[in-house]
Amino acid sequence: MNDTVHDTDNSTRERVIRSILEHGPSTARELAERLSLTPAAIRRHLGALTDSGALDSREQRVYGGRGRGRPSKVFFLTDAGRADFHQAYDELAIVAIRRLIEAAGPEAMHELAAEHVDEIEQRFHELRAEDPSLSPIDALTQALGANYAPSIKPVRSGDQICQHHCPVAHVAAEYPQFCEVETQLFSRLLGSHVQRLATIAHGDGVCTTHVPNPVIPSKTRK
Repeated sequence: MNDTVHDTDNSTRERVIRSILEHGPSTARELAERLSLTPAAIRRHLGALTDSGALDSREQRVYGGRGRGRPSKVFFLTDAGRADFHQAYDELAIVAIRRLIEAAGPEAMHELAAEHVDEIEQRFHELRAEDPSLSPIDALTQALGANYAPSIKPVRSGDQICQHHCPVAHVAAEYPQFCEVETQLFSRLLGSHVQRLATIAHGDGVCTTHVPNPVIPSKTRK
């Protein structure tokens, strides 16, 4: 294989990984349509990425009755695949945090986690000030930015904020305070009791936070 073909393959596979990062676990058909690739081409790239350990696959979850035919497979990023997108912390950071806790006590961990989300909160307020018509949930997803590859998924009971990437996943796996503080921030900024349904740190494909619909008070008789 010459260098030009090799570079083209690498570029396309980076696009595949980025698409899954931004949109979450995807079928081969979804990726082919999204990236304008032929079925044969996407199968070849998915095979190579799976063999390299960057991707894995599972049966697509179907809600309600299943149609005829074999269930589709969805492809998702492994830890190795996520590492290609610059995890902000590594084992060295975890060792440093352990030493910080030993020296300053458990409260230091909470303060560190709070500092981690300060930038998100600051950006949220800046966005609302620039555009008062921007809804809190839209401002929050914009404040999360590319580091979290966020999206909003409407559901019957409200909305779900889906974060397809977590820059501190490896650290949060050992120190869940990062997830807890982030969830508390979401609740405070949105003025709602949100619920964290899944996290990348715990092995899920996407960090998912449920934001319930506002409760409409019932009319009382006078």
